[in-house]
Amino acid sequence: MQTLDIHRPEMPDLQFVLLVTALCTSRLTTLNIPYSLRATIFNRCWALIHDSPPPGRPEERVLDLSPWTEITVEAMGEIIRVALTEAGIEILAWDHAPSEPTHTSTPEATPLIERLAQLYPQPPKETDNGQAADVVPH
Repeated sequence: MQTLDIHRPEMPDLQFVLLVTALCTSRLTTLNIPYSLRATIFNRCWALIHDSPPPGRPEERVLDLSPWTEITVEAMGEIIRVALTEAGIEILAWDHAPSEPTHTSTPEATPLIERLAQLYPQPPKETDNGQAADVVPH
C-alpha cells in the first residue's frame, strides 16, 4: 500500500498535482478517493486552465501543465488539498505496483519531462566495487 500525506507530500507542487490528478483519472479500485470526488478534483483543475468543458473520454482526461506558471500549479495544489480536506481525506492510500509506461511520450510532453529530469536527475550507477560508474578512480 502506498500513501501520501496531502499536507506534507515531500515533493514539489508540480509533482504533487501530476500524481494526484493521475490517481484521480486512474481506474484504480484501491484508492481512498471516491469516484465522484476524483471527477470533481480533475474537473476543477481542468477549469482553471481551459475554457472548454473537461473531456468525457478517460484517455483524454490529462492535464498538460507545461505552458503554465508556478502560480497555476500552486492553485491546482490548493484545489486538490481543499477538496480532499473537505471530504475528510488527509492521507491518500492506493495499492498498485509500479508498471512500465503503456504509451510513449508525446512531443508536447517532452518539455515537461525535461524539466522533471532537471529537478530529479538520475543518480549515477554504481559498479561492483561501489564507485559511481562515471567516476574515474584516483
